[in-house]
Amino acid sequence: MHPGTTRSVLNPLETPVAQPVRQLSVFLHNRVGALMSLVRLLKDHKIEVLALSVQESTEMTLVRLVLSDPEGAEELFMERGIPHVVSTLVVVELREGDHDLPHVLSTLLAAEVNIHVAYGILTRPSHYPLLALHVDDNDIASDVLNHSGFKVITQGDLSR
Repeated sequence: MHPGTTRSVLNPLETPVAQPVRQLSVFLHNRVGALMSLVRLLKDHKIEVLALSVQESTEMTLVRLVLSDPEGAEELFMERGIPHVVSTLVVVELREGDHDLPHVLSTLLAAEVNIHVAYGILTRPSHYPLLALHVDDNDIASDVLNHSGFKVITQGDLSR
């Protein structure tokens, strides 16, 4: 350790804070094979695509990704000069009954949380559908969903 640095020691009664799910957004030129090249690059570096959202425009395509190793992907993108933006998501597990999509939406509406982007997750650790939400306040969204009995998924739940 360098002089002046301190080592943090966890109290045995404290639990480490769970990492929220991270989304990497990448702009690709709107060319045939651009998405395949990006996915192949990730696969070649043993990074799995766990969720994917694609929005096309005339010249560019916005690709939102949830990955098994967001830190590794971010390093790879920086090394390769691939412009990207990292943001956090709220990922919620959907079940039948009181834990389905209409209840998620009504819970967030009651808390006045706005949803900017929503898409499904391809992998399901617990075999229930997962919904990725980019919202205006992750902390409030996670709290109200947890208090309403929903399971909010962390990056550790998705990464293998």
